Parts: sequence; structure tokens; C-alpha cells
Amino acid sequence: MRIVSHRKLKDFYSQPGREDAKAPLEHWYAIADNAVWSGLTDIRKDFASADYVGNQHYVFNIGGNKYRLVVVAEFMMGYLFIRFVGTHQEYNKIDASTI
Repeated sequence: MRIVSHRKLKDFYSQPGREDAKAPLEHWYAIADNAVWSGLTDIRKDFASADYVGNQHYVFNIGGNKYRLVVVAEFMMGYLFIRFVGTHQEYNKIDASTI
């Protein structure tokens, strides 16, 4: 899958206090970047806890569920658009299906 944009991940884990997110986010990126997904079933082969929340939005638990990553998947085009990366608490304040 082509991921737009890796920079959002880097910006997140470069913040003070969030350095521990680097390894799990880069692990997610490495797997997703090489994946060929066509839907949730394919995603769950790599990330069993991933969820579909509607409107082409998918949520990944990162770092033992300490962090959440929301992407919009355009499977036909082979693109993932990173829409949100944050703590579990920050995630609870958003509508993951519309962000």
C-alpha cells in the first residue's frame, strides 16, 4: 500500500514524551507499506485488532493500545491516508469515521 504521509508518524513520535511510539509506528509502517490489502480481512491478517469504523476509515491499536492510528483506505488505488495518530485518550475525543 502507498502511505500518505509518513511525516505525520514522524511528527507524532518526535514530540517529547511520545518517543516510545517510534518503534511500533515504524513497525506498522513497514508492514503496511509492503502490504496488498483489499479489505478488513486482509488487514487483520497483519493486524488482528484493526477495526473498520465506517466511511473507509480503519483504526489500528499501536504500542499495546497506548496509541491509535486512523487511516482512510482506498483499496482500489492502493493508498492509505493517515488521518490521525494519537494517544488512546486523544482518540476518545474524535469521531474516527469522519476525521
